[in-house]
Amino acid sequence: MLKKFYKISIVPYTLFLLYLMFFGMGRTQMEDNLLTIEPVFSTINFIKGCVSWKNIVIIVVGNVVMFIPFGFLGWIFPKLEDLKSLLFAFISTIMIVEAIQYFTRMGIFEVDDIILNTFGVFLGFLIRKFIEKKFQGLVA
Repeated sequence: MLKKFYKISIVPYTLFLLYLMFFGMGRTQMEDNLLTIEPVFSTINFIKGCVSWKNIVIIVVGNVVMFIPFGFLGWIFPKLEDLKSLLFAFISTIMIVEAIQYFTRMGIFEVDDIILNTFGVFLGFLIRKFIEKKFQGLVA
């Protein structure tokens, strides 16, 4: 039941997420290509310079939570069943998306985004394994 719902919902969810990454939240094309390659420090500086906790939650926590569903991709693609394969495929894909943001100037290529997004996939993988163990009959 859960796998069937996941298979139906992951494509529209992915399209919605791509929309947010390129056009959502008032994004416009930047004049310069921006690249942030200081892992962790750029996020810490962002938090220090943030005026409201709402922005911190939306940006930082959102970068983790929004990618949790991709930890369940093993339900659709058997080759992504193990963590190593899943993370390799995801990191490769998210780097391409970040590069497209950079080259189209519709976002910033940020290493922190890759780290936070990958952490979200990792959490999703752990949640998937927990669900499979605890609710075997419901997962099918």
